[in-house]
Amino acid sequence: MRLLAAVAVLTLAVAPAAPASGAPSLAASGCPLFPADSVWHAPVSGLAVHPRSRAYLTAMGSGAGIHADFGSGTWEGGPIGIPYTVVPPGQPKVPVRFGYAAESDPGPYPIPPDAPVEGGPDAGGDRHVLVVQAGSCRLYELFDAHRDGAGWRAGSGAVFDLRSNRLRPAGWTSADAAGLPVLAGLVRYEEVARGRIDHAIRVTVDRSQAAYLWPARHQAGQAGASLPPMGLRLRLRAGVDVGGFPAQARVILQAMRTYGLVVADNGSSGFIGGVPDERWDNDALHQLGRVTLADFEAVDTAPLRVSPASAAARGARGTGPAGPVGHRWWPGVGRDQPPDDPRRRGHAPRSRSARGPRHRAVRGRPAQ
Repeated sequence: MRLLAAVAVLTLAVAPAAPASGAPSLAASGCPLFPADSVWHAPVSGLAVHPRSRAYLTAMGSGAGIHADFGSGTWEGGPIGIPYTVVPPGQPKVPVRFGYAAESDPGPYPIPPDAPVEGGPDAGGDRHVLVVQAGSCRLYELFDAHRDGAGWRAGSGAVFDLRSNRLRPAGWTSADAAGLPVLAGLVRYEEVARGRIDHAIRVTVDRSQAAYLWPARHQAGQAGASLPPMGLRLRLRAGVDVGGFPAQARVILQAMRTYGLVVADNGSSGFIGGVPDERWDNDALHQLGRVTLADFEAVDTAPLRVSPASAAARGARGTGPAGPVGHRWWPGVGRDQPPDDPRRRGHAPRSRSARGPRHRAVRGRPAQ
């Protein structure tokens, strides 16, 4: 990623017109994947190191290697990664029942009966379902999604306006424990093939703090100020040489340096999210493991914040300088019954890879 490169607005295809071997193309629906001034697109290379950076990285397990929790092929019968689908404006809406109804956006949702499920239709794990509707430019996301008669049932659900920086209500979860949109932080083959990722990348940690940082809206952690909070931004250190990595891995690593990682969920430390695609080179992705969490630093994103209720980032196009550090923007489970305490619930993604699982994330509520 080049700081001098224009920041392109991500657009989404009206219909899944991708090659048979690939994921849907993000091309021509006219829907941006959040505004250009969203914090997701805000470079963090000029931000100060967070005063608790060392403690956070130690708590995560600084020796843990970066692991692409996505790839080509299948693992245990399902695609590797978190898939999404694009539906037309007229897609019928169907009812959705939620285990965490108090913190979910009510249905109906325009989710087709054959929408791809993370891990496949018979999978365990988080079972995310992500749907973008062209025309309305709405993103619909489900956690722990299952077919239910003519509709679906899920642990939680969230609806995002892709043209807006509005955040969820404070304290609300989403399909991720941090209350953030999942799709915004996924690595997609299309952007790696063009040689540039222009957004932060979703990452999980095995233990998190009972707190969250903007733009996150929800925590699913435990006591301990040294544990990373949801929403924490990590940046690949400037001195880490990425030149010897395969092309696919190198593009991803450069994005980690420019836009960073966002702690979005509980799971295996250092696992980054992406969309399954048959065009991924699993061997190249596996090389990301040569970089460990010790090669990162937590950064202080407070100077970017314009408003606690908005994902708009100061220093992005039209919002002025990013406070004292300054940075120029170059434009361009509950099923049928809800749990006893939904605000303490965390999601744990399946720790899968094209080369087999490194280890399994532990599901359930965080330790009390």
